[in-house]
Amino acid sequence: MKISVLTKKTVAFVLCVAMTAVAFAGCGKKDEKEPIYKQGSKESDYETCLDDSSGYTDMANYTEPEKGEEIVVMTIKDKGTVKIQLFPELLPKACANFAGLVSQGYYDGLTFHRVIADFMIQGGDPVGNGTGGESIWGLRFDGGTSKYLYHVKGALAYANSGATSTDGSQFYIVVGQQFPDEVLDSYAAAGLTETVRKAYVEEGGTPWLDGGYTVFGQVFEGMDIVEDICNNTTVDSADKPVDDVIIEKIEMAVYE
Repeated sequence: MKISVLTKKTVAFVLCVAMTAVAFAGCGKKDEKEPIYKQGSKESDYETCLDDSSGYTDMANYTEPEKGEEIVVMTIKDKGTVKIQLFPELLPKACANFAGLVSQGYYDGLTFHRVIADFMIQGGDPVGNGTGGESIWGLRFDGGTSKYLYHVKGALAYANSGATSTDGSQFYIVVGQQFPDEVLDSYAAAGLTETVRKAYVEEGGTPWLDGGYTVFGQVFEGMDIVEDICNNTTVDSADKPVDDVIIEKIEMAVYE
């Protein structure tokens, strides 16, 4: 699904055109940007949320990555590859944590320890039962929330213990269900735009989680693999797969 919204990328293009009229140099390219996470950087080097300066005006989830942008490539054993876009222009700290853990190989060999049909798949715990894991800076951190990122189908978010200030290494990918308009009316207090409403109606998700968890990425390729794991995996009474679903490797790559 592709939903057209005015994003930072659109704003950047407009600014670039204006600048080119004054100076031929124009604006910088994506591939000239620094990596999302730089080795040795401190938590204080990253802002929590940049909504006000991001340039987005509506839901960002379904915007497409640009050439030269860093993306996440997740290889799931015997399943295939899932590609994910991060949104560091909205939630720098949340994205830096994930990219930093990936660069250390933290997630390689871990499992999706919790799978709930029509809901989500959860992983990133080195203990393997939902009790472990920590951030790239040690212990927990506050990943924050963005008013432009929602729990629509394919959203990547951090699991927490009751607040975004308890984010660590554990994450989940949303599958969810489709919601008719009359059901979504109960979420009107959250200020759903027509774009967000359309996404929940046509694609699905878990709207009741909005605002309480840090959504910081979106699957843009391989969602069929996530759905297959979510809805066709045999689990025990604790929602743990009977047969391990293993994250073979997660890498940061340049989108081409």
